[in-house]
Amino acid sequence: MRKLAATRHKRFAVIADEAHSSQTNETAAKLKLVLSAAELAEVQDGGEISTEDILAAQMSAKANADEKAGITYVAFTATPKEKTLELFGTRPDPTRPAAADNLPAAFDVYSMRQAIEEGFILDVLKNYTSYKVAFSLAHHGKTIDSREVDRSEAMKGIMGWVRLHEYNIAQRVQVVVEHYRKHVAGLLAGKAKAMVVTGSRKEAIRWQKATRKYIADHGYKIETLVAFSGEVIDLDSGPDPFTETSKDLNPRLAGQDIRSAFKSGDYQLLLVANKFQTGFDEPLLCAMYVDKRLGGIQAVQTLSRLNRCYPGKDQTFVVDFINDPADILAAFKPYYETAELAGITDPYIVHELKAKLDSQGYYDNHEVERVVTVALKGKKAKQSELDAATTPVADRLLKTYAEARRNHQAAGEDSKRAQAAKNTMDALILFKSDIAAYVRIYGFLSQIFDYGNTDIEKRSIFFRLLHPLLTYGREREGVDLSALRLTAYTIKNIGNARQDISDGDPVKLQPASDTGSGQVQDKARIALSELIARVNDLFEGDLTPGDKLVYVNDVIRGKLMESEKLIEQAVNNTKEQFANSPDLTHELINAVMDALTAHSAMSKQALESEKLRNDMKDVLLGVGRLWEGLRERGSGDRGADRNL
Repeated sequence: MRKLAATRHKRFAVIADEAHSSQTNETAAKLKLVLSAAELAEVQDGGEISTEDILAAQMSAKANADEKAGITYVAFTATPKEKTLELFGTRPDPTRPAAADNLPAAFDVYSMRQAIEEGFILDVLKNYTSYKVAFSLAHHGKTIDSREVDRSEAMKGIMGWVRLHEYNIAQRVQVVVEHYRKHVAGLLAGKAKAMVVTGSRKEAIRWQKATRKYIADHGYKIETLVAFSGEVIDLDSGPDPFTETSKDLNPRLAGQDIRSAFKSGDYQLLLVANKFQTGFDEPLLCAMYVDKRLGGIQAVQTLSRLNRCYPGKDQTFVVDFINDPADILAAFKPYYETAELAGITDPYIVHELKAKLDSQGYYDNHEVERVVTVALKGKKAKQSELDAATTPVADRLLKTYAEARRNHQAAGEDSKRAQAAKNTMDALILFKSDIAAYVRIYGFLSQIFDYGNTDIEKRSIFFRLLHPLLTYGREREGVDLSALRLTAYTIKNIGNARQDISDGDPVKLQPASDTGSGQVQDKARIALSELIARVNDLFEGDLTPGDKLVYVNDVIRGKLMESEKLIEQAVNNTKEQFANSPDLTHELINAVMDALTAHSAMSKQALESEKLRNDMKDVLLGVGRLWEGLRERGSGDRGADRNL
């Protein structure tokens, strides 16, 4: 390719399909370097060339000089980001650079609207159903920790705990499987498939286990696959690391590729975690169950897995447990007609950010030159050389941060000393954020604009190598959630949201702005007990007496744990045999009647509804661990009894 690119009087076209995903900053920059690398021939042939010459060659290869060299770039994508339009878009006046009155735009458009109207894709927002989850929490058997914690970190911990909770996943699994059976399974002559989008790999593992169990318990003929990358350690699910080929996750995979296995007629549900949300083409997909926060273009690309046409496929279903329908609609709006830019990214952002970073005195030009000189050796550079160039700067900044942190902790009542130390730490954290922003924005803009200044390129190389060495600012105090308990839970269908993408005015894509203008936010502190109370207040009025797990897991379970008959049966029978015991049903009714006085509303509901009693039994044998508790009691290990 280098020889072809260097040949005079030739023109070349580089075609990038799915440009939104394949053309990252680094990939696009390397691609251009390969195609316009005649300047590097002398170096590759053993000759010598100065650092300045190399940097200048790289910069000219990145910018619009390629047009003069006879290289044209063509990108195809259904969901262009603002950066993609700026990089690949055609300017109305190609003789002038991009500007507010010369905005890059797609050279040709086949819009989502036209594709839907002409029957080439389906409108995936037509059947969009939202669910609302409500719950309450408490600490079981312990006083709730009253010390103050980082509110953001504690809230993430609490919500993560709820998302991984066995009961929470079990309730969502029930919604998914029953919806699939009722609305999807019969479509396309019984060949319709569905995808479940989970929030993390650990969630995907627990979803798969819970889904397979629910399907087996009900005797349904549905097969599931779970897909994720790498290994996941989840000791609550098993002692060994999990992969998507683990026997207890995908037992029938038998060496097949996940994609190929799902395309066969053997599987109906595919559970994914950060995989197959983009670039996955399966026309038989008719439903998607979303249990992950989706924003912007990710929402469009993920839900668009459903839009492929297939003979007889005239509708799709989206069931969303997490996202606000209005947010999903807003994400689709820019791509319904023609994706357009509201403006262009100001190239002087890079100059402003460079000036800001240079003025802070955390490095000098000599240190930048030393790092760049080693980096430009490429593969010939030894790791020891790179370490010798970068470590002195990183060590100095790390030591400055560590000293400031010690001073902050030792300040006590000295508010001036504490504030001075905090200012030092905040400045270093912001510096780390700003150099990352510099690398990111320069990596993009240098493909459009020829800055003609090698110092700017040098800063990009220097910052890219320095950033991963600055490990400060990662401190996490941790929040103890070991005693947290789910006391009430409900998940409700709040109906089909009206998602008419054709309503309203077109929405334009906004360019990058205000890079490097961030500030370090002070961590808000709150007592854990108060935070739990506030979480519970969020769902005030959404929970009914029938949603109170505390009734099942405390009151009813406590009474069943006293039954000598059940203790004997638990000790001498498997869990499956125990679950089918008529004595369990009889003792459950007795426990409900015993609780009638203190818990009249719930007890009356349970006595009048066999379905509710069966649901209670499922909870007791699942997250309530009744069988395990009875066996432990029967074995004399009464102290080991564990509650939910």
